[in-house]
Amino acid sequence: MDRRSLFHTTAAMAAGAVAGCALPGQAQSGVRTPFEVATPTVPIQGSALRFPVRRIYCIGRNYAAHAREMGSDPTREPPFFFQKPSDAIQNVAPGAVADHPYPTLTKNYHYECELVAALGQGGRDIPVEQALACVYGYAIGLDMTRRDLQRGMGDQKKPWEIGKSFDQSAPIGPIHPVAALGGHPTRGAIWLKVNGQTRQEADLSQMIWSVAEQIAQLSRAFELMPGDLIYSGTPENVGPVVRGDVIEAHIDGLPHLGLRIV
Repeated sequence: MDRRSLFHTTAAMAAGAVAGCALPGQAQSGVRTPFEVATPTVPIQGSALRFPVRRIYCIGRNYAAHAREMGSDPTREPPFFFQKPSDAIQNVAPGAVADHPYPTLTKNYHYECELVAALGQGGRDIPVEQALACVYGYAIGLDMTRRDLQRGMGDQKKPWEIGKSFDQSAPIGPIHPVAALGGHPTRGAIWLKVNGQTRQEADLSQMIWSVAEQIAQLSRAFELMPGDLIYSGTPENVGPVVRGDVIEAHIDGLPHLGLRIV
């Protein structure tokens, strides 16, 4: 690398450090593999570009009433996170009602409506006051859960990925860039209906841990990267769906997300 290239690279890295977020790295090229593996992507509203998904992080029990219904004390519990595989994504187009397969092994399949933050930058030990600079945009998503399997594994003090991390367990609408939304959503209605009946209803301002705080907390445990999604928690009244049920999920400022359980 010549001195001019080194100078520009160093300057770009320094700019990222000042912002508190690491800048996207260059993709590795020239690597030969025995087969192709697809990279899951999510459409970006108003663009021909697509958002490549690296990891999916989810926060548990981030609305006080939901924490209580799950048997937790929201005044004393620090935030905790789990992950879903990136290929758990199910893209749902605005205005559509997508078929969503009822998964195997469960008899108690639950919905959880959530605001999703999509990161365009990452880093380690990101300060809360700089964390939102890492957010590329937002989407509406569902954290679908095989509740009986999750609870059964929890009772055995075993990991409960089987209840959370299965195929198509992360339905999501298109990502809306922050600028298109006019800023970061910190308040506004979030609700979910099943067959036209309201099941979940709250306000984003009722989150225990804000999106900025979630990013800061996560970056202490992991190096966050561009392409990471953060499902930011669900309100109370999670519950079951069966084949034939139609889910309609809403967050103010974002298009509805519709699913039909098949």
